[in-house]
Amino acid sequence: MLCASCGQRKGRRDCPALGRTICPVCCGTKRLVEIRCPGDCVYLASAREHPAAVVRKQQERDVARLLPTIQHLTERQSQLFFLLQSAIAGHQPDGFARLVDADVADAAAALASTLETAARGVIYEHAASSTLAHGLVTALKALLARIREQGARVFDGEAAIVLRAIEQGARTLKKPDEGATAYLELMARLLTAVPGSEPARPEPTAGGSLILP
Repeated sequence: MLCASCGQRKGRRDCPALGRTICPVCCGTKRLVEIRCPGDCVYLASAREHPAAVVRKQQERDVARLLPTIQHLTERQSQLFFLLQSAIAGHQPDGFARLVDADVADAAAALASTLETAARGVIYEHAASSTLAHGLVTALKALLARIREQGARVFDGEAAIVLRAIEQGARTLKKPDEGATAYLELMARLLTAVPGSEPARPEPTAGGSLILP
């Protein structure tokens, strides 16, 4: 039986996501990219426990690129950074549009400005310049509200610092030969990193740990 994904090579692995057999090449290259693998997939678990050398090297390069934008964050802020990034990665704009790095930077900057203004005691809503960025702002504000409702103390100024780090990464991490989603792709790789390869985070410097849902 041919691979259900490429239709060229012989299917040798039962894919729980597709419900059919696929070839090892498609399993290895399309995993979590084109194929939404469930957490209990044995091939996904094996890859996470024994990542290929090329995967480890890519993760190391990604960490090195990201670190300058987050090394000033405290432990609490680092936790919030990755939580917000997870929300960005999972955000689905309406219709067939897709987020690009510029939308992420625009949304992060607008919400950071709003929170910085609020921290000074002034209520003013800074608007994002694009429709997609506006939708992302709404999603991030809702996430911050849920975190606070569940008892975590997230100060406006603290959240603004994290959002500025996201803005900086989305604006500066793209290389000349990369496309408009270079930062989003880098963060997607880090967010699906194997156990033990999570980006290095600075030691807590103030405020202790942030307990997040």
